[in-house]
Amino acid sequence: MKKIVALALVMIMVLCVTAALAEPTGKVLLYSSMQDEQLQAIEDAFEAKYPGIEMTHYYNGGGKLVSKMATEAKDGGQIACDVVWLGDPSDYEDFKARGWLEPYVSPETDHIAKAYMDPEGYYTAGRLVTMGIAWCTLDGIGIKEEDAPKTWNDLLDPKWQNQLVMTDPAQASTTKYWMAAMMQSPKYGPEFFKKLRENGIELESGTTSTHNVVAAGSYQVGICLDYVSANLIAKGSPLAFHYTTDDVITMTSPIALIKGCANEENGKLLMDFILSKEGQEVLVANNLVSVRDDVEMKVDTSAIAAVNMEVDYADLGANFQNYLDSFNTIFDK
Repeated sequence: MKKIVALALVMIMVLCVTAALAEPTGKVLLYSSMQDEQLQAIEDAFEAKYPGIEMTHYYNGGGKLVSKMATEAKDGGQIACDVVWLGDPSDYEDFKARGWLEPYVSPETDHIAKAYMDPEGYYTAGRLVTMGIAWCTLDGIGIKEEDAPKTWNDLLDPKWQNQLVMTDPAQASTTKYWMAAMMQSPKYGPEFFKKLRENGIELESGTTSTHNVVAAGSYQVGICLDYVSANLIAKGSPLAFHYTTDDVITMTSPIALIKGCANEENGKLLMDFILSKEGQEVLVANNLVSVRDDVEMKVDTSAIAAVNMEVDYADLGANFQNYLDSFNTIFDK
């Protein structure tokens, strides 16, 4: 009898170990405003690591994704994705207030600065995104680097009259964050945007199209993102980019788990992968900037941090709509 009991216990232990070692299966859905090609690189690498999980990503502009989530959550509904990854960190304070997020602190955060993590564990930066200035380099109509604007105020020079473009802040979370940070600053504020409008800047409906129209020579200069510019330059687009020499605005682009999501455990695995050294190296290989301190990069994040503009996150969260309303009034929207 004792032998039978012992054998049964051994079998139970074997079954438990086997279950623990079993490959994860199922699905996971990510909503993100990151570029589709780079999301695909993450998807391919994640599925290679977890072949039993089918990962799907839905890509759109940050503003449109927030609207989609609000529609899905309306009247107690469930947001369809498991994980959300947008550009504007202030969005996540709103998500927390609405009860859309599930706290989760990944075991992969040991090499990520605490400043990049929500103190309550609701979100963690998944990449660093920085706004800067891009310009066209097409033969005959492009400009040289020494002639390109180097500061935000350089964009107000009359020589760029009707040659400037930016993304509509209502359509892109990264531009929305940049706009609100500039509105907040006593150095810039609404007056900066009034002068920018007077200098003939145009609004594009999406981040990718903003970069593409600059590369095409439709406009000589754009207020653009580092990683989108780098991606196009790597493909041979006639585009160049640099960070401003002061008042650099960097976003932490958080990633978070959705409360009540259909695939919570797989959502955690996806977050772990994205925040891991392996996942961050996939990002860096696709022209993105890592949040980890143990990943090699060409970008000197310490140099960028040295000239970063100070931003009041609480103020952004509380007054974003006021800043957007002010912007829309200036641009007759």
